[in-house]
Amino acid sequence: MSSHASPCLTDAGRQLSLPGPSGPLLFDALWLRERAPDADTLDPATGQRLIEAAELPLDLSITRLDSQEDLLTLEFSDGHLARFPMDDLCQAERPTSELCITLWDAQLDTLPRADFTSAVDDDQALLAMLEAIHQYGFVRVDGVPCEADGMQTLIDRIGPLRHTNWGGIADVRSVANAYDLTMTQRGLEPHTDNPYRDPIPGYIWLHCLTNAAEGGDSTLVDGFEAARRLREQQPQAFDCLTRVRPDFRYQDDSTRLASEGPLIETDGADTVRRVRYSNRTERVALLPSDQLREYYAARQAFYRLISSDELTLKLKLDPGQMLIMDNYRLLHGRTAFQLAGGVRHLRQGYVDRDSTQSRHHWLREHLAPTSRSSELHRPTHKRETR
Repeated sequence: MSSHASPCLTDAGRQLSLPGPSGPLLFDALWLRERAPDADTLDPATGQRLIEAAELPLDLSITRLDSQEDLLTLEFSDGHLARFPMDDLCQAERPTSELCITLWDAQLDTLPRADFTSAVDDDQALLAMLEAIHQYGFVRVDGVPCEADGMQTLIDRIGPLRHTNWGGIADVRSVANAYDLTMTQRGLEPHTDNPYRDPIPGYIWLHCLTNAAEGGDSTLVDGFEAARRLREQQPQAFDCLTRVRPDFRYQDDSTRLASEGPLIETDGADTVRRVRYSNRTERVALLPSDQLREYYAARQAFYRLISSDELTLKLKLDPGQMLIMDNYRLLHGRTAFQLAGGVRHLRQGYVDRDSTQSRHHWLREHLAPTSRSSELHRPTHKRETR
């Protein structure tokens, strides 16, 4: 904070006002009191609150304000005294988890890449890999051991592996009596995985062991870019897909799974946070005809975007390569393949969002910012957002 800044109390002490670059920053006394950075209020090790915030008086006020250097000393009407670094307060409006992402389309010239051994052995390389996943929604990892569970060592650096009714790391290849269309030779339309689960798996790990069959190219689409274009081109369709919440269902001989949610999910700031699309498992309720027709038209508009050549990246994984994909953002699929041309055998696993993001943020906090991108091959991109 600049030396001429003059913190002051307003609203009879129920607010603290700090000068900011674009106007005053206002902090309610109650908001400050329940976040007082002292050992009586917050546990020093975990940061968890030790007082019961709901028991604080609703008319709590600040009765004394002292400003020295970059430290504010506040005394509250309940008698508590607390000291706040002014820099921390000035940054309070900036969420620490709000990191830059890059939207892209079929013109993405170079894939974001990481090296398996480096990410396993070195925290800086692991952080660079996680930064790439966050920024672009996916990363291609090279040098993965061509073994059935070759990805497991890297998963263990982030983990744990998500276990489902299919087990842990499962085969993706054509089999007789397939329990899922993934296990056939047919092409797969762009989709997100397992929207019928609760919670939906956060990240898909797809590891290639052999890929000599004719066809079988992977397809990738940035669902956030598709949602952005839909909002820009057809705002009513975008709004419809954020409101209507279809069901998603899966069943086999021993499993019944069901969940629901919109195809485009936004947060309180109207920012897109998740996309769902699974033609095979989506079932919309019997809504009134006008609502159904609006939904069908909006869904078709979204599908035309996510299946367009303009938004679709195509690549063929070689043995020892792996894709890690953000299942809340990325839509993926594949072209059909012919077994007469050779064997296609991939292995797939899931890692949940909480452990992946926890590892990402912990590494960001503990490693020097200047070292973050040393192992990441940065792709040419379309635009920055957020």
